[in-house]
Amino acid sequence: MAVIRIKTYINADIQTCFDLSRNIDFHKVSMEQSNEKAIAGKTSGLIGLGEWVTWEAKHFGIKQQLTSKITEFESPHRFVDEQVKGVFKSFKHEHVFISEGNGKTLMIDVFDFQSPLGVFGKLANQLFLKRYMTNLLITRN
Repeated sequence: MAVIRIKTYINADIQTCFDLSRNIDFHKVSMEQSNEKAIAGKTSGLIGLGEWVTWEAKHFGIKQQLTSKITEFESPHRFVDEQVKGVFKSFKHEHVFISEGNGKTLMIDVFDFQSPLGVFGKLANQLFLKRYMTNLLITRN
């Protein structure tokens, strides 16, 4: 398994950050470079506990679909989405929000994923996939 941890400081209150992070429409705008769109499940608005969304996007020149579900939800401090179906063998993405006071928030992403294809997937992680996913998350943030 590969784990990516990213800390992002945001000049906005914790509730705004929490809600924007789970907003399907805002996600689409932040991922325009891969032409990501919600095609099934919760396709607009705020996603919540037990809800799922199927995303379609182009990565590495290939159109892909990925379905994730919100499996944990503690507003406005934390939520987790996990892959239900998609290109990864598995992934769990934890979003943590900590109020820093004065309307500032620390957002922490912990993206824990396992690539398919056994040893070839591990090699892909080392060569490019972990870096690609890190850059994708930073761009999204």
